[in-house]
Amino acid sequence: MTAPEEQVVIGEEVNHVRLITLNRPRQLNVISPKVVSLLAEYLEKWEKDDSAKLVIFKGTGRAFSAGGDLKVFYDGRKSYDSCLEVVYRMYWLCYHNHTYKKTQVALAHGITMGGGASLMVPMKFSVVTEKTVFSMPEASIGFHTDCSFSYILSHLPGHMGEYLALTGARLNGKELVAAGLATHFVPSEKFLELEKHLIELNSGDNHVVKSAIEEFSVDVSPDEGSILYKQSVIDKCFSKDSVKEIIQSLEAEANNEENDWMKAVLKGLKRSSPTGLEITFRSIREGRQQTLAECLKKEFRLTINILRETISGDVYEGIRALTIDKDNSPKWNPTTLDEVTIEKLNLVFYPFKEDLELQIPNVESNRWDGKYENSAYSNSRVETN
Repeated sequence: MTAPEEQVVIGEEVNHVRLITLNRPRQLNVISPKVVSLLAEYLEKWEKDDSAKLVIFKGTGRAFSAGGDLKVFYDGRKSYDSCLEVVYRMYWLCYHNHTYKKTQVALAHGITMGGGASLMVPMKFSVVTEKTVFSMPEASIGFHTDCSFSYILSHLPGHMGEYLALTGARLNGKELVAAGLATHFVPSEKFLELEKHLIELNSGDNHVVKSAIEEFSVDVSPDEGSILYKQSVIDKCFSKDSVKEIIQSLEAEANNEENDWMKAVLKGLKRSSPTGLEITFRSIREGRQQTLAECLKKEFRLTINILRETISGDVYEGIRALTIDKDNSPKWNPTTLDEVTIEKLNLVFYPFKEDLELQIPNVESNRWDGKYENSAYSNSRVETN
């Protein structure tokens, strides 16, 4: 039997409480294919288990989860669709996390980024601390805002969603609660005590769980200077109809002394992958009119097309520059926003044949149907080296 310290996900059952611990602390609990499989296995088992009432998520070390394991994408770049299975399983899992039938609590202490945040934000209760750091930095490296966040961010007030998705801006624990992306703020020194209390309560009743968390939580407001206090100017700039117009609007506003913070935002946008920015912008805009299931199906298409280099290989160049060579000097292709045409974008957004789409169950009684192993991909897959 594998020793607990070697398990990438630890699942525990304590009376009516179930605990999931992400356990790759040295890798900041990034989400590997094995992690995705284990999460799905535990969550399906516990939803169907009448004795399971409450599911608690937590991470080991200084991160809750830093998101998807980018090295898996990079290492698979030469093998066609080598990452299709883990992508399919992750987005299918995202749907079930959003619609889970048992009460869930995320204890999100530390780094909570990208796909890792999909194990926090959708939960009935998401608890953050003064050390929680959230961001969605995917666009900058030639990827896009995924794991249901084209749905989540597009439903934030005004155009805060476009701002967070395009810039990868960080939010702290106080800001997450104020923005509605977390439910409670609990000082980190009380986190273990809260977890122990929830286990001892042995209940999944929403009112009981909420009251228990509120015994430890404190009311907080964003610090002075928080981006959340700049909603009106963010709406003015990020409501534009294109990334190019957003940048032009930011440039005009940055001339005002009170908007000095925009200079760093502009610098970041201009260093980012033009393809990643354009795909992300359109995805967030479309998300405003899409259901959760429609967003996840769209995100699946986008990810597969990006990994297939349908219009650009920027994602691999972005990962190389950020995590492999760490030179932070990516060479984007195409190099400008103008070169990322509507025609090119249409190629990555265009629907797949129905049997090749992400299979989101639409009948409640069969809600755990649509697994990868029952999909057209699994049934017709040819292994490649």
